[in-house]
Amino acid sequence: MSPRRLASSGIDTGDWSSYDRPRRRTKPRTKQRPDHSSLPVGTVITIDRGRYRCRLDDDVEVIAAKARQLGRKSVIVGDKVRLDGDVSGAEGTLARIVHTEDRTTVLRRTAEDTDPHERPIVANANQVVIVTALADPPPRPGMIDRILVAAHAAGVSPILCLTKADLAPGDDFVELYSDVGIPVVTSRPGSDLKDLHELLDGRISVLVGHSGVGKSTLINAVVPGVHRVTGHVNDVTGRGRHTSTSAEAIPLPQGGWIIDTPGVRSFGLSHVEPDGILAGFKELDEVAVNCPRGCRHSADSPECAIDDALAAGTVRQSRVDSLRRLLSATAPR
Repeated sequence: MSPRRLASSGIDTGDWSSYDRPRRRTKPRTKQRPDHSSLPVGTVITIDRGRYRCRLDDDVEVIAAKARQLGRKSVIVGDKVRLDGDVSGAEGTLARIVHTEDRTTVLRRTAEDTDPHERPIVANANQVVIVTALADPPPRPGMIDRILVAAHAAGVSPILCLTKADLAPGDDFVELYSDVGIPVVTSRPGSDLKDLHELLDGRISVLVGHSGVGKSTLINAVVPGVHRVTGHVNDVTGRGRHTSTSAEAIPLPQGGWIIDTPGVRSFGLSHVEPDGILAGFKELDEVAVNCPRGCRHSADSPECAIDDALAAGTVRQSRVDSLRRLLSATAPR
């Protein structure tokens, strides 16, 4: 700014502390942005230290870096992206991700129920397969219900897969979750997994569960020749070892994708509103329409219709207890 303009603007030219350097401009110099609509589309199948492995529609796999303008954590496994640069897939070549297509679904979690930072797991999945071992490690019904709530919030269909059926019976779990309309399949060493194949073929499915439940073993059985690394459960801690360090999408022989994910020790739901948590318990949500306005559905809530249904025996005590634990854990402090 010229001295004449400084004087006319009322700025004291004798006191330079009142004059700041112009801030760095962040707006683009032109409103005409690049058009990426003609670029090839690829699906992100895995991410490794800033490199994105993508598969194009013609089954060519390319390694790509992310354009700076996309920002951090803007691309996750399952995303449909536009690729620029060398997309031949030849060894030593590197493409560039310049645009992400709109996502149809995003499965998310948080580290804890009070953690405000969302952690997206996978994008554009049709269904989530909740993998739970019947023994070694023991099943965790609370984790199952949490993933069911997250799946409902994301608009993803849930499937419950009970592994290690040769070590413990799973009749109680099959009855409990089949009654609420969730497909339940069981697996044991040497089983043909016909029911699971029918549910997975032609769909994009993501496996979710804590370490040691057999997600990688299940993928090795579903997709012959993939040879995912498997581990064992620690006899002292009862926990599995992380054999999958990042999510990876694997094509199915009959069409569709199955996505292996690292084991999770917690599944926070701070990104889900109380009404969304209730909606994840389908049979209880149908009962709660008869609750008075503003009902919190807790054990001490007056005239709660869930208590009436519990007394009548039309809902299960374990499901009501699980709902109330989640509502209490995610309630604002």
